[in-house]
Amino acid sequence: MLARIIRLVEDAQAAKAPIQKLVDKVSQVFVPAVLLLALITLVGWWLYGASVETAIINAVAVLVIACPCALGLATPTAIMAGTGVAARHGILIKDAEALERAHEVSAVVFDKTGTLTSGTPKIAHLAAVDGNEDVLLQQAGALQRGSEHPLAKAVLDTCHEKALAVADVTASQSLAGRGIAGTLNGQPLALGNRRLLEENGLSAGDLADSANAWEAEGRTLSWLIEQGAQPRVLGLFAFGDTLKPGALDAVQQLKAQHITSHLLTGDNRGSARVVAQALGIDDVHAEVLPADKAATVAELKKTGVVAMVGDGINDAPALAAADIGIAMGGGTDVAMHAAGITLMRGDPRLVPAALEISRKTYAKIRQNLFWAFVYNLIGIPLAAFGLLNPVLAGAAMALSSVSVVSNALLLKTWKPKDLEDQRP
Repeated sequence: MLARIIRLVEDAQAAKAPIQKLVDKVSQVFVPAVLLLALITLVGWWLYGASVETAIINAVAVLVIACPCALGLATPTAIMAGTGVAARHGILIKDAEALERAHEVSAVVFDKTGTLTSGTPKIAHLAAVDGNEDVLLQQAGALQRGSEHPLAKAVLDTCHEKALAVADVTASQSLAGRGIAGTLNGQPLALGNRRLLEENGLSAGDLADSANAWEAEGRTLSWLIEQGAQPRVLGLFAFGDTLKPGALDAVQQLKAQHITSHLLTGDNRGSARVVAQALGIDDVHAEVLPADKAATVAELKKTGVVAMVGDGINDAPALAAADIGIAMGGGTDVAMHAAGITLMRGDPRLVPAALEISRKTYAKIRQNLFWAFVYNLIGIPLAAFGLLNPVLAGAAMALSSVSVVSNALLLKTWKPKDLEDQRP
């Protein structure tokens, strides 16, 4: 894992940002232009009546002062410093384009479970239609045995705590955006959200009051139903999760950076609304199917540059669809592969930190390029008019390069807000 991280950082440092490609194109024109200016200087001084030696010295001074070292160092040194200091604080930027693009972000879309919440839900309430909660737990546990979903872990942990046996199911299948189904001892069962109920023509029935009350508390609901010729509701689970300690700070820091936060989740509207209200997020997209998350992100991209933050397989399409994908630490490999930035810890405050280091790095690139161009704008005429000899021109050229590198290395002093003494 460490070797992979080192390789990704090295790849990012070696990659060319879009602005560097522009600089390369400018350099392709700049070098021939300098050669032409040196020739004009040589001919001009000779026509002016100066000695051949003086004409050659001034022409050489033009060539020396215009050496495009500072221009070539302006971008890569800033990128190397920016990605390096970001990695030191747990922000793994996988390519230079993501680093540059991130400084333009105007909106951040957060997944809920595992991103803003701890991702370790517990069963807060459950209700069995026949009153036998242990059987309900065993049935739900059997369906989710072997699953890595956080809700599955909550059910299986409860079964383990109560020493309830969990059998194997047959014909198990995942129902995208709805839940999971399988057959237990010949009984076709399914566990999932309200969409699963509607697909089977069922309603909450006697559990409606409990469902409404628990949803108002911000709980995530899962319904256990029996499928078949006469489907029926067997019970209801209500899961509770806690916000990550840094979630509120993250949203507030983004707001201070004039970046809008959005919540995008497949969970029910009640749970999404409670989380959004606690964090001060106004725009909420709830009960969104995994396949539709990417479409929601694409719609938001019409109004600005969008970053998507997620940690699960279901988030991968949205991460890929966003201008910048940010995968939370501890998430799935699929999510990390789809993202341009990976946070090595699950701290939401690293999201505004990643955008901040991007802005600071881009600012350094612009400062370096400005200095490189101003240096040439002033130095070339001085050399052409004989006010700089080749020795002074060489010293000035070296000073320019050192200044650009030193300015870029100032990024090494950057520390993310409120995270100064934390390391991955």
